[in-house]
Amino acid sequence: MQLEVIAREPAADAHPTPVLFVHGMWHAAWCWSEHFLPYFAQHGYKSYALSLRGHGASEGRERLRWIPLAGFVADVAQVVDQLESPPVLVGHSMGGMIVQKYLELRQAPAAVLLASAPPKGLIPATLRVARRHPLTFLKVNLTFSLIHNVSTAELYKEAFFSASIPGRELTAYHAQVQDESFRAYVDMMALDLPRPEKVNIPVLVLGTTDDNLIASSEVEATAKAYNTRAEFFPDMGHAMMLDIGWQAVADRILDWLNEQGL
Repeated sequence: MQLEVIAREPAADAHPTPVLFVHGMWHAAWCWSEHFLPYFAQHGYKSYALSLRGHGASEGRERLRWIPLAGFVADVAQVVDQLESPPVLVGHSMGGMIVQKYLELRQAPAAVLLASAPPKGLIPATLRVARRHPLTFLKVNLTFSLIHNVSTAELYKEAFFSASIPGRELTAYHAQVQDESFRAYVDMMALDLPRPEKVNIPVLVLGTTDDNLIASSEVEATAKAYNTRAEFFPDMGHAMMLDIGWQAVADRILDWLNEQGL
């Protein structure tokens, strides 16, 4: 599988453990290259972000609608195997569930879950979206196309950002969003959920208090499942790597990696 991987190298001596970032629904590796990749490289980490199959410049766009979640997990494994050493995995939203599923099968030095889809699935999140936008929800299910959820800049902003996101940045980000795998979405609702009891590595769980997709209670449930405590950032939307305040999130991850000796 030909997968797009964006890399940023530190200017000076690097930490021995690299970091691999895994994007969520409607996005690709570009969402990490805006801020996180250069920032982590600046702090001494070899930093990588992949575009899952069917996303960004990776192959498979024509089959995207029916790609299972397991296919995305295989993509992460493929990229990990190409790196010089096992990376810390950082997953956002759907990427967080992909990381959880990966860790059922393989080890990693540590993992970070940002506004992650919770182990118990996306049914509650789906019901919240359906209540807010019933016609959009109907379109999605009639066409098996999830792009309707973010088809306008206004819908995208509501789902992913705080009110303070500059309009120019919102426009630039929205221009890059794409359709998503309907099969993977169904897997994340109920068909292929994580088994946290199989994971025995350090996990950092971060969320926001103003997330319109993943509720604070779901972030707390994710943290409990991995025997840790959730940490929250105020005045941020779901896109913790792009929204105003992204640097505070990155700094917390960097501090935590230092606490883990990584």
